[in-house]
Amino acid sequence: MNTTNLKAAPLVLALLGAGVVGGAAVEVLHHQTPARAGVLAPIPAATVTSPATGSAVVMPDFPLITQRYGPAVVNISVTGKPSAENGAQFSGDPLEFFRQFQRGQRPQQRPQPTHGLGSGFIVGADGLILTNAHVVKDATDVTVKLTDRREFKAKVLGTDPKTDIAVLKINAANLPVVTLGSTENLRVGEWVLAIGSPFGFENTVTAGVVSAKGRTLPDDSAVPFIQTDVAVNPGNSGGPLFNARGEVVGINSQIYSQSGGYQGVSFAIPIDLATRIKDQIVAHGKVEHARLGVAVQEVNQTLADSFGLERPEGALVSSVEKGSPADRAGLQPGDVIRGVNGRPVVASGDLPAIVSQSAPGEQVALDVWRQGKKVQVTARLAAASDKVAAAEATHDTTAGGKLGLALRPLQPSERQQTGIAGGLVVEDVGGAAERAGVEEGDIVLAVNGTPVTSIEQMRSVVARADKSVALLIQRGEDKIFVPIRIG
Repeated sequence: MNTTNLKAAPLVLALLGAGVVGGAAVEVLHHQTPARAGVLAPIPAATVTSPATGSAVVMPDFPLITQRYGPAVVNISVTGKPSAENGAQFSGDPLEFFRQFQRGQRPQQRPQPTHGLGSGFIVGADGLILTNAHVVKDATDVTVKLTDRREFKAKVLGTDPKTDIAVLKINAANLPVVTLGSTENLRVGEWVLAIGSPFGFENTVTAGVVSAKGRTLPDDSAVPFIQTDVAVNPGNSGGPLFNARGEVVGINSQIYSQSGGYQGVSFAIPIDLATRIKDQIVAHGKVEHARLGVAVQEVNQTLADSFGLERPEGALVSSVEKGSPADRAGLQPGDVIRGVNGRPVVASGDLPAIVSQSAPGEQVALDVWRQGKKVQVTARLAAASDKVAAAEATHDTTAGGKLGLALRPLQPSERQQTGIAGGLVVEDVGGAAERAGVEEGDIVLAVNGTPVTSIEQMRSVVARADKSVALLIQRGEDKIFVPIRIG
């Protein structure tokens, strides 16, 4: 639908469904040989030997990929619910405006329907189409246009906003289809090609390379995006990303931009994830994600020093939901999850991305760093339903010098009122702790993963610390880790 901008300071994370289109429709002339119905074999790409490594390098045949699979890429036009904020106009007789004005009345406005453009691609010769969920969000009418200029009304079989995948169906047969690949062997630096309808220019082809894999973005931690430098713009949303062999490896979805248009960084949803979502929608009409039941935050250098980690990697557990799979598995605040089923967790966003791709009821093995030791925890995931699989805990971190805290133990009445068994109340704060974001009234629950109930115990733990300490703080209903430099 309309282009959506999400702030990701200082850049803008933009979904790529084109907004309202005015004036005459513009179409790019193209001359292509229609693809045969059904799945075609991958295009044999030419290879050359790299003088630097001596290994074979795949050289793509972009014209052949475009000729063969371009007809399976579709243009999607969407009409949405009327909105007074989107091009409202006066209703009825054009002279009614003047009559109402003369009567001292405010002219009545009639909200106009929203219009948007996007892309998609055919994955089933019987009319099954993949695109982005945001392209058809709030749609009342969806029209699919093929490269042979035929148009079909499409039915939305289902959407999954969490992964931004939608499945459409048109009433047609013997349609050209793309060949689906996999991102498992996709390499950074590999050539890729996008086909879509930027700004309504149908079947526009752009090319580039894979810039990175497994990117987690602020707006959607459930998708390990493929980052590319392929030029994509509003209207490219939902279009395919091809590898050098002509296999679809991703669905173009978002960009980072200061202007709202392409500036060299674009993101695609891995086709492996999209296929799993598509299969669930086709089979059940909905998607069920898995849930672990933890809140996690990033491990920076100060926290890594506090917990004795060699590198600032992993997802730091700041709280565990009671009765959740994480709780039943014995996960604790202060645990650092470094892997799931052998897959490394480097950034905190990697954890929810991996968990969301698992199935409810699946058993996962978690590699955990706990109080300076490696342990393995097994958890059986639950259904996410409407809950977030793993939320990023917000925190304020600033390095400093001394600790600078005035503390007292919790009173029995406070323990009863808050439900907290033990901890130290911050009565005054200054120095390094203040710069790190500790506030008066915070309750210190643990230091470097060790629960504290007395000031003497706190001093003992801090005295053994080297460069920094990590305080587990209860602030209102939230628990967060605050790292403080002491060296």
